[in-house]
Amino acid sequence: MTESDETPDVPFDDSVEGASHTETPESIAEEIRDEIRLGHVQDDVSHVLEERFEEEGIDMRPEEVDELAEEIERDVST
Repeated sequence: MTESDETPDVPFDDSVEGASHTETPESIAEEIRDEIRLGHVQDDVSHVLEERFEEEGIDMRPEEVDELAEEIERDVST
């Protein structure tokens, strides 16, 4: 096969990876954990979660967001 035969697959792969509809509260929480460990998140974790959930159209009660934020902070601090 030639290199040009493989090229049509690239746009499909990129669109699948970039699709935001696959985000879940758990996947967002994991991303935030990683970003905190890398030093990329220094804001209030609850606030960051609320922003990410809003961007993805995920509706959670404030109490649930706060609980998840506390869990993330505990996980990262260990």
